[in-house]
Amino acid sequence: MTRILMAFALIGLLVSCGGDTKEEKKEKVKIGGAKTEKKKDDSKVNLALSGNDLMQFDKKEFKVKAGQEVTLTLRHTGKIDVKVMGHNFVLLKSGTEIPAFSASAASAGQGSDWIPDGGKDVIAHTKMIGGGQTTTVTFTAPAAGTYDFICSFPGHSGLMKGKFIVE
Repeated sequence: MTRILMAFALIGLLVSCGGDTKEEKKEKVKIGGAKTEKKKDDSKVNLALSGNDLMQFDKKEFKVKAGQEVTLTLRHTGKIDVKVMGHNFVLLKSGTEIPAFSASAASAGQGSDWIPDGGKDVIAHTKMIGGGQTTTVTFTAPAAGTYDFICSFPGHSGLMKGKFIVE
């Protein structure tokens, strides 16, 4: 019986000695922790536009500032080939009639990437792309005003159009 009491006393002593744990407080140190605010560059703007196999752009309007460097990325979210359902972004000069331009684009044909008269009525345009492809164009925003943008693939400009507002 004495042995049992001594065993319990020894176990109690070991448990109480091992229970003395100190909790260390660790301080978090962040390297390069000084926050620097990113300056927004108002001279540049990035725009994104998507077209699909149903002849629809995902946006009908863009707003930019006159003189800004505009980078527009066009993505064709469909699957149909460029020869059947090609899309582009064409920013027309002020006063250009969409139906007349579109008829000229159809006559100009694939060889000119559906851009008539060497682009005399165009401010900027992307190349023609097919399903799954992406293209980008960078240009300087024109003077303040409202401009039309379209897809110049034959028959698309009736649905694939929008306003490009320059403030």
